[in-house]
Amino acid sequence: MQPTAAPSSFVLPAPAAAVLARLPAYPGSLLLVTALNLGLARQLPADVRRQLSGRKLRIHVRDARLTFDFSWSGQHFVACTAPQDTDLTISASAHDFLRLARRQEDPDTLFFSRRLSMEGDTELGLIIKNTLDALELPVFDPQQLTPPRVLERLAAWRMRNARRPGEAP
Repeated sequence: MQPTAAPSSFVLPAPAAAVLARLPAYPGSLLLVTALNLGLARQLPADVRRQLSGRKLRIHVRDARLTFDFSWSGQHFVACTAPQDTDLTISASAHDFLRLARRQEDPDTLFFSRRLSMEGDTELGLIIKNTLDALELPVFDPQQLTPPRVLERLAAWRMRNARRPGEAP
């Protein structure tokens, strides 16, 4: 990772943010928790699971004017169906969240340059940050989400799981 202190160079254009702000929050929260459950939930240590239990979390993407509300059920992350009071809100721009996910930026650098903020239970925020730092998570690569790459992986999965003639189900 090569942290930089330079401000985020990309800000979502205001017209795009205006459109995104009109979207209902729940579907986005559902997508986020699906990704968290697939990539993170199984790796959480037992003590972190206990500390997250029942806590309400919010990711706020400032420039996109989007919020994603979710909690930990004890077994997995769950999207909140309606906005609720949260224990912790983590806010940054879409570009800065992407840089964090791609491990191109360090959360401490973003925090101390005021590009990432935490509101609410800062101890919970530090638990989450330290847990994420300690886990071996794959680097998020948006190129893996392009239609050709998704279709390629789907075809490979179908080939691996295809039944051979005469094979019992």
